[in-house]
Amino acid sequence: MDRLTSMAVFVRAVDLGSFAAAADALEMSGPMVGKHVRFLEDRLGVRLLNRTTRRQSLTEAGQAYYERCRAVLAEADAADTVVSDARSEPRGRLRVTMPALLGRHCIAPLLMKLARKYPHLELDLSFGDPIADIIEAGYDLAIRTGDLDDQSGLIARRIASQRMVVCGARLYLRNHGRPKSIDDLAAHQAIIYRRSGRVRPWLFPQEGGPPREIMPAGRLRLDDLEAIADAAVQGMGLAWLPYWLVRERLDTGALVRLCSDQPEFLYECHALWPRSPRLPPKVRTAADTLAAALPKLMT
Repeated sequence: MDRLTSMAVFVRAVDLGSFAAAADALEMSGPMVGKHVRFLEDRLGVRLLNRTTRRQSLTEAGQAYYERCRAVLAEADAADTVVSDARSEPRGRLRVTMPALLGRHCIAPLLMKLARKYPHLELDLSFGDPIADIIEAGYDLAIRTGDLDDQSGLIARRIASQRMVVCGARLYLRNHGRPKSIDDLAAHQAIIYRRSGRVRPWLFPQEGGPPREIMPAGRLRLDDLEAIADAAVQGMGLAWLPYWLVRERLDTGALVRLCSDQPEFLYECHALWPRSPRLPPKVRTAADTLAAALPKLMT
């Protein structure tokens, strides 16, 4: 007999309190239930059940074996579920929240491609920089950059790194000179990123310590990175921006990369989703897709 099947029959007989009830539930004969239990007892060399005409009870060895059988069967079911989920097609509504600019440029195109591949998948995308409570707002997936705050009840997976570069227009560099190091940035005009009422410093890695913070002076304070890139192209000052955002401007020469000998600061990009015993295929597939494709867009 198959040992796993016999274990399942034994557990059902214990749970239902009799061989007859287990036989009805499993659609087999009462004697066949008894054969499965005896197979286990013969194999183990111990009695698992004490049975009379009126009742049955577990022996001490039977109680310990019953508990382990339940654990083994649960693990077997979980293994089946993993394979089943991996093969099942993503479907249903996928609600995702993401930073507005990163979402429009990088995340949404990948999710749109995913939706074209899976016709039963629906997308409900929210573009907004204010941090939403993922669980309370009912999101399936959230994309976040930088340091993560409270992750209670959430699973976080790093899916990419966003590298930051200092850049400026040739017009600005002709008029104000070119900084040779980050120490020279203090003498230059910067286009400053202000988000949620707070000015964001420029960060540069330092070996063996926290990143160095530079707070350059500037006449322009903007709360949109794309607007900062446009202002930099117009020669309004230097900018510290994600490489993926200014890649095309650098390639065309509209902007020039500066301080290239300085290590780039990396903002980690994470996918987060509510903790649950079973991860829905739509969430797993979306996270896997972003983890595979997003780094190529950011390098």
